[in-house]
Amino acid sequence: MFDHLPGVSFFAKNRRFQLMCANRHFIETMGFKEESDIVGKDDFALFPARLAENFRRDDEEIFHSGEAKLNIVELFFNPQGIPDWFITHKMPLRDRQGRLVGIMGMTQSYGQAMKTVHASHYIEQALGFIRENFRRRLSVEELAAQVHLSPRQLHRKFVETFGCSPQTFIMKLRVQAACEALQHEDAQISQVAAELGFYDQSGFTQHFHKHVGVTPLKYQRRFRLGTAQHRYR
Repeated sequence: MFDHLPGVSFFAKNRRFQLMCANRHFIETMGFKEESDIVGKDDFALFPARLAENFRRDDEEIFHSGEAKLNIVELFFNPQGIPDWFITHKMPLRDRQGRLVGIMGMTQSYGQAMKTVHASHYIEQALGFIRENFRRRLSVEELAAQVHLSPRQLHRKFVETFGCSPQTFIMKLRVQAACEALQHEDAQISQVAAELGFYDQSGFTQHFHKHVGVTPLKYQRRFRLGTAQHRYR
């Protein structure tokens, strides 16, 4: 059935975060021909380290809480630095005794996902404006005015659709853009902070640590160390 859902990637993982099965769309998107080509691989074998880290954190949350995570906004950046996003749903997999043995998930592209979550045209307009303006200081009041809603109405619609406030959504996008920028060898933390609209490096570090779990400097060092180790294997 999942092989015949247009634009939908389905997958399931075990407790070791290894893929155990996937549908045709997921397999072909990853550049493989057969399901057997991906079985046993984890996200770090398939995606850039930054994305794999995000996926792993979501999986760990589910294993810890035993609760599903729905309407996760996954953000990807094309070579021009423009974000595209996908919406992912992840649910725990349990055996007949109720023990949590894995995770299953489904991912859709932005256009298809908007139909699935029944996002209003206000949300679609807001996402388009965020996409074009997230690199500068963007207030919720300005965003609400752009889509002809009050800040309270906009907040309610974002929570209904994505489970988070517009402030959190924008910050998540900016932090992930920072992760992308910090991977460049000549990236300066202060410059990255300024280019993404943070007031100062201290504020940038605080938000980055909250969303990623480490400081920008530690992230940058870890990423460069991992790249060097991969290069010389």
